[in-house]
Amino acid sequence: MSTPWKLFGLGALAMLAFAGNSILNRFALSGGEAGAWSFTLIRLISGSIMLAFLSRFRVNGGSWISAMSLLIYAAGFSFAYLALDAGIGALILFTLVQFTMMGRGLATGERFGRAQWLGALTAFAAMVWLLWPAQDQPETIVPIWAVASMAAAGVGWGIYSLIGRAEAAPLLSTTGNFARAALLGVVISVPVLSVMPEAFPSAQATVAAVASGAITSGIGYAIWYAALPGLSRMQAGVMQLSVPALAALGGVWLLSEPLTPRMTVSIALVLTGVGATMFLKRDDIRAD
Repeated sequence: MSTPWKLFGLGALAMLAFAGNSILNRFALSGGEAGAWSFTLIRLISGSIMLAFLSRFRVNGGSWISAMSLLIYAAGFSFAYLALDAGIGALILFTLVQFTMMGRGLATGERFGRAQWLGALTAFAAMVWLLWPAQDQPETIVPIWAVASMAAAGVGWGIYSLIGRAEAAPLLSTTGNFARAALLGVVISVPVLSVMPEAFPSAQATVAAVASGAITSGIGYAIWYAALPGLSRMQAGVMQLSVPALAALGGVWLLSEPLTPRMTVSIALVLTGVGATMFLKRDDIRAD
């Protein structure tokens, strides 16, 4: 298998896992089955346990900066969805991821060719079109705290991904990051829950959080760390634009959400644009 196809395959598996995280989070939080912090904590603990088994309990990889970025992302993501519509939340999240990762890439000298820029802009515009609220939906006031929470999640995830490009042992690094993030989460649980108390999560929400942590987060993030060293910062940023598209397809399949013509066309454009940045004129990219 050629390197571009191998990277594309690893990246696609990671993006499917990220989309799964979105679906599981929506499932657990939308009906009030779990609080944002309890979901986050269960997710991080179950992810760290799964990764500890996979790495044979070697948890000396990763870093505290990565762990803090991971915790900010996971908590910010869940808290924001207490008040944000799924589409607006994803739009804020992935816009901030793009600014963080592509901005860093441009600052360090990475460049796309014309065809890749066209693919990146097509994917971003199609994602905005996919996630933008329909005109027939009632206008709602979006709380500033929820926007800030999702923006922090986007920056946190962007930093976590940028650090991952330098990791030589993706499984060990992800294991160490999750163990540290879970420890941080446990330490600050008392002050967090004293300010924002939550009811104990339901059995269904607990299962969703465990699946999110052990499978779509733990294993998914390890796969993502395996792909990152072969991707430029800009490619890695653009690839993540496929997550809302895959999550939308997952919502159609698993949550019986309607598949509209707008959704069909926008998803096709997102995936085409992402593919263009991966396969067209790769020699125009400098990834250091």
